[in-house]
Amino acid sequence: MGLKGFTLVELLIVIAIIGVLSVIALTSYRLYTVRAHVAEGISIVTSAKFAIYEYRYHFGQWPANNSSAQLPLATSITGNAVRSVAINNGIITITYRTQVGSGQTIVFSPTIDNIGSVEWQCNTGSTVPAKYRPQNCR
Repeated sequence: MGLKGFTLVELLIVIAIIGVLSVIALTSYRLYTVRAHVAEGISIVTSAKFAIYEYRYHFGQWPANNSSAQLPLATSITGNAVRSVAINNGIITITYRTQVGSGQTIVFSPTIDNIGSVEWQCNTGSTVPAKYRPQNCR
């Protein structure tokens, strides 16, 4: 009658494979969670974009700050990963907490196209690494 079972070498190989798969999974999970936090900030500024557009429509210029756009103070517009949302001459700056990187920012700059619509560009001036930003902000 022979004994059946795994040898120590076989068990060590299985543990090594599980370890490698765990590292890959954790790296992917980290990327996913940071991107989700960045997306939170981008969704928070939707109302600020509208307020800036309205200000531009009525006064013919970009609002100087949050109060002129009739928005709360920059530090009052927050989220789970968002520290503040500041307006400076129509430019929106989202500042993130440690979930993304303490003090990391995404900057939205408005431009007017040929038909008078506001287009938002976020690929310059941002300090959040490109791998965490949405495709249109890279």
